[in-house]
Amino acid sequence: MIPLLSDWENQRAFLAVLRGGSLSAAARELGVAQPTVRRRIEALEQALGAPLFTRSPTGLMPTESARALGPHAEAMAAAAAAFGRTASGPGTELAGTVRITASDVVGAEVLPAILTDLQARHPKLQVEVHLSNRTQDLLRQEADIAVRMVRPAQAALRIKKVGTVRLGLFASADFVARHGVPRTWEELTAFPLVGPDRETSDLRAFTAVFGPEIIPALSYRTDSHLAQIAAIRAGAGIGICQEGLAARAPRLVHILPDRFTHGLETFLAMHEDLGRVRRVRTVFDHLAQALASYCAEPSHSAD
Repeated sequence: MIPLLSDWENQRAFLAVLRGGSLSAAARELGVAQPTVRRRIEALEQALGAPLFTRSPTGLMPTESARALGPHAEAMAAAAAAFGRTASGPGTELAGTVRITASDVVGAEVLPAILTDLQARHPKLQVEVHLSNRTQDLLRQEADIAVRMVRPAQAALRIKKVGTVRLGLFASADFVARHGVPRTWEELTAFPLVGPDRETSDLRAFTAVFGPEIIPALSYRTDSHLAQIAAIRAGAGIGICQEGLAARAPRLVHILPDRFTHGLETFLAMHEDLGRVRRVRTVFDHLAQALASYCAEPSHSAD
């Protein structure tokens, strides 16, 4: 192999530009100067004998060669990150790094308190939390532990169902003071609603539950689940929220609890080989217990 092509620093620069779309974004990600990124890309292009990026009004666009190399660079980055986590602490000690992937809502709203409690007991333990609704591949070691709302289908995984996260319709107390609450399912479309935006699986699922007539009532639309929860808390309308989150301050009012309820089965997964690594096993067991408690939190009734 040509030496420049096997240089991981050059490949890191290539992947950073591919992800960020510009030399400046790549430089920020890597913590190096922009000219350094340019030199590394130019070195790769010279070794390949072909350009990797072309300039456009929106930044650097990958060429066909760059798109073909992208998955291989991603795989190498995942392997390098896994190598670093494994080397960060002996497998028998409660020290080092554990990488967790979870949905944006669970990762931002539920895990921080759970992991802070764990780290208070094990201060040498470091955690990386990747927020994504994409199913990451544990077999490729993109993460050590995954929190999933669907049962993973991959083999060679240790999978544990921790419970069912209950969903309900909620509105802020301020919203209820201004608008009141619907007393029947048919009245729901008369109220401002918070929900998904584009033609996504979320929107299709939303209309399947509520019917297409619900769409005109969606006065606040976003595909971000975190943004939906923020809008509900701010009083923008009635929307879907996890009951465990709604029960926390500031408390939200449960709307039509007898008419709408939905559950999301929740699973933890990790590669079965990682069960022998003490820090990973400890985080897995702690998450299992804490998430089971979260799933079992009692809901509160409507106003």
